[in-house]
Amino acid sequence: MIEARDTQAKGAKDGTGVRDFWPDDKPASRGPKPKLLFGAAAVLVVVVLAVVAAVVLTGGDDDGTKAAGTSNGPGVLPVAYTPQMADKALVKLAKRTADPRPVTQGEAFPADAKTVKYRTYAFSLATSQVSADCKSVTWGQRLQGDLAEHGCTQVARGSYVSPDKRYLGQVAVLNMVDEDGAEQIVRDLDPATNAGFVLPLNAAGEPAFGKGFSAAYSQVYGHYVILTWVQRAGGAQPASLNEMIDASLAIEKPADFVWGRLELIPTRKTQ
Repeated sequence: MIEARDTQAKGAKDGTGVRDFWPDDKPASRGPKPKLLFGAAAVLVVVVLAVVAAVVLTGGDDDGTKAAGTSNGPGVLPVAYTPQMADKALVKLAKRTADPRPVTQGEAFPADAKTVKYRTYAFSLATSQVSADCKSVTWGQRLQGDLAEHGCTQVARGSYVSPDKRYLGQVAVLNMVDEDGAEQIVRDLDPATNAGFVLPLNAAGEPAFGKGFSAAYSQVYGHYVILTWVQRAGGAQPASLNEMIDASLAIEKPADFVWGRLELIPTRKTQ
């Protein structure tokens, strides 16, 4: 893997005038939120690859029809990618047999996820969609094959736009058969594999998410994969990854439904 470097950054820290393209205050974790009292450690991995174009496919809603005013963006890969595998605190959600109820659009994108904010980054939900056809909202033969093999039944996607339309965000929830399958999908999403990716969901009248610099963060929550993916509108490279991290943290709100699911699963009594 290659570290991204910002050769134009001010205050370069070595004699070459080149500064590592890393945030100055790299977080130790992108795991569950502290208010939920679950800890997790992650290593920030940045992969720099050429943005790969692919065929534009159409997606489906809960009823299998295309949502009005929405379209899929091109099949591209993020430039920066951070994966995080499962946390033992979510072991009760490791298998879909313990959590068989399908995810609804209102559950993944409730009222309090319509407008989100973290630090100086604010977003509004432009559109959302839940598809029962995982292949139609993804690209890449290997990824699509693993989605089928590991029992993907749903992909819920949301498109976020900042009020000034300078930043764009994508959220995807992938419903897999179990934790092992979810971890395989997180590995597939790594741009280094070129296995494929989730197609961005674009809303009519809003800036399109697509080519250029983008950063994605994926995490396994039991049998779910939660993917957040952000970029500056137009795909311009940010000043540092801090910008992308903070923007991504703003749009993580849809992942909160997982904790409600966890609370509904009874704890097995030990003998």
